[in-house]
Amino acid sequence: MATINDLVLVHLDNKPAFYARINDINPDVKRGWYQVELLVLSQPSQTLVWILEESHLQGQEFTMGGRPVKLALIPPKTPPQPGSPPPEGKAKVIPLVRKT
Repeated sequence: MATINDLVLVHLDNKPAFYARINDINPDVKRGWYQVELLVLSQPSQTLVWILEESHLQGQEFTMGGRPVKLALIPPKTPPQPGSPPPEGKAKVIPLVRKT
C-alpha cells in the first residue's frame, strides 16, 4: 500500500500520465475514505487532493469523471549492503576539464 512520502505513477485512461509524491493522508468525513495530498512532479509542480479509498492506495483501478485511474507504487531502490561486492563491469571516468 502506498503511504506518505511514497512515489507513485498515476495512470489515466490506462496510460502512464505523471509521477507524484504522496505528501499527506488524512481521514475524510466519509468512513473508509481518505484525503490524499499528491505533489505532482512536473514543472511547475502542483498539489492535488484526491479523496480515495484504501484499496485505491493499494493499486486498485477506480474512475474519476468516467476516466479510469490507477496509482502504481514506485518501489524505493534498496541501498547496497555493507561489504557487498561492487557492481560488475568497468566504469568510465569522464574528465570535466576543458581542453583549449
